[in-house]
Amino acid sequence: MELNIYHLYPDVLNLYGDRGNVLCMQRRLEWRGMQANIVNVPIGTKLDAKNCDLIFIGGGQDFEQEVLLDDLKGEKTAELKAAIEDGVPVLAICGGYQMLGQYYKTWDGQQCDFTGALDLYTVGSEQRMIGNYMFSCEEAGCNIVGFENHSGKTYLGSGVRPLGRVLEGSGNNGEDGTEGARYKNVFASYSHGCLLPKNPKLADLILQTALERKYGALTLPPLPDTLETAAHTYMENRLTHK
Repeated sequence: MELNIYHLYPDVLNLYGDRGNVLCMQRRLEWRGMQANIVNVPIGTKLDAKNCDLIFIGGGQDFEQEVLLDDLKGEKTAELKAAIEDGVPVLAICGGYQMLGQYYKTWDGQQCDFTGALDLYTVGSEQRMIGNYMFSCEEAGCNIVGFENHSGKTYLGSGVRPLGRVLEGSGNNGEDGTEGARYKNVFASYSHGCLLPKNPKLADLILQTALERKYGALTLPPLPDTLETAAHTYMENRLTHK
């Protein structure tokens, strides 16, 4: 078994080592005797979504997002939206998460229009939401730990549900208790740090989603997860007993 994992904009969207999420998925497949084919899709490269089994989009600052906007428009946006509607799993972090929405409006009123792949939007604030945080994720069957650093406040629209509920920290906007977004097979979150190595259950949920879409129902062989589980447990305990 193998998965073609497309890494969108690895050249500009790699804030806080978000590339580690791709490495994590690759290793977790290899440890099970499966293959991960990593395809980088930088600025100026076509997104050939018909051969894609999973898409990853990392985070970036406002400047990096503006740099790639012209490249993202048109054909790339159409390919991305078609892939999402076709059920291709997508993991999007922070800036990549925001780019899946309708637009980002800065705190001083400037608006950047994004892909509109998901019914959500983001507005900037002068105050940053930053620090270690934790949210519950019923679908993964655990609490998720991570690190958030964003001034954008994201609000979910029709047909989009939260990835989880905030237990510690701010999440989507610091107001409604939601964190991240789920739509079809999209998993979006503000969690850097990076997300998947510290949350092996979520990593396996995303991989299983991609494998079952390609091969049908299956049982993902378990892994011992000694270091990964220990890192998760340490942060969960630390945030629970603040």
